[in-house]
Amino acid sequence: MSPTFPNLTVVDHPLIQHKLSFLRDKETSKKKFKELVDEIAMLMAYEVTKDLPLAEVEVETPLERMTARQVAGKKLTVVPILRAGLGMVDGVVRLMPGVRVGHIGLYRDHDTLQPVDYYFKIPADAESRDFLVLDPMLATGGSASAAVTSLKRQGAKRVRMLCMVAAPEGVQRMLEDHPDVHVYAAALDRELNDVGYILPGLGDAGDRLFGTK
Repeated sequence: MSPTFPNLTVVDHPLIQHKLSFLRDKETSKKKFKELVDEIAMLMAYEVTKDLPLAEVEVETPLERMTARQVAGKKLTVVPILRAGLGMVDGVVRLMPGVRVGHIGLYRDHDTLQPVDYYFKIPADAESRDFLVLDPMLATGGSASAAVTSLKRQGAKRVRMLCMVAAPEGVQRMLEDHPDVHVYAAALDRELNDVGYILPGLGDAGDRLFGTK
């Protein structure tokens, strides 16, 4: 837990930090960048899901019957914030193939830095699900906060946020707007610059994932 932000967990596993160093490197190719986002998301998902409830089930091994444990409910839904969050979906789904996938379309206006909502689609039974919101960067926190607000409006009660790098400003925004939503990040970076980019950051994750400018 961060001593500054009670709503933040920095996942500092050595493998995650190793891969994050290449993710930050401006010389990393688009192909490699996409692979790294996928790999880091999968590794971080272990941390995010470590307290999922388990239920006892009876199974037959090749030798005898036994009581084993499986994830209870199976109501987890991952929700990438379009478009950069799409790069994290496959890694999480590879770890948990049974999860549902929703989508929230938000983009940040480059002049006002405010989120603009253009798409929203999640499973109907939101109140009975656990949601994991995916976005590689938590910068101003505007888009993340808006996404969580949209989920709660549909009945969501249990929401977590997973990102690669976070700025203090974004974590603080989430703490103020949604103190019940825990944020998991591979790194808490220094600050935002005057145009809302994370420093030292990794650039624009969407552009680097999809080869756009």
